[in-house]
Amino acid sequence: MPTAYLGLGSNEGDRLVHLRTAVKQLQAHDSLCVTAASPVYETEAHTVSPDEEQPSFLNAVLELSAECSPEALLHAAHQVERAEGRVRKADRQEWRPRPLDIDLLAVDDITCQTDDLTLPHPRLAERRFVLQPWADLAPNFVVPPPFDQSVQSLLDECADETKIRRIDHALSDEIDAPASSEGVGA
Repeated sequence: MPTAYLGLGSNEGDRLVHLRTAVKQLQAHDSLCVTAASPVYETEAHTVSPDEEQPSFLNAVLELSAECSPEALLHAAHQVERAEGRVRKADRQEWRPRPLDIDLLAVDDITCQTDDLTLPHPRLAERRFVLQPWADLAPNFVVPPPFDQSVQSLLDECADETKIRRIDHALSDEIDAPASSEGVGA
């Protein structure tokens, strides 16, 4: 089964509950098995303008085994977002508060670009809030082209200076499967 990585984020409502619920809902999906979760981090929200204020995000990365296509996995992630109250706007208003945001980061060594999905996620190397938890989980995973580097290497080179701090909450309690052998299953 292909291994996939999802980035989770929440900055609206009970952020930790949204992340935990996402893990449970993904775990309950017939073609998915959540195998590990990174530690949870709190990060400043990226905003459209420097004077805009938003609540901080809680972020984590999940490792999954997927018996479905990347497109079906993305669809399942969007269903989970909607169940938690996420409304995706047609005009793609990015960087707005949301109860849950799930990004499909990578699926094994698959690369693709369609109207709905680009793999690997095109902006993952610019986001410390993705790379730090991912490096805790799977530092040696080599992100496919155009990156062709390990997650740890991408983190080491990341220019994002957004403040990030690990918090004392874990998502691993929601996982029924054994933890990943590559990283920490915190």
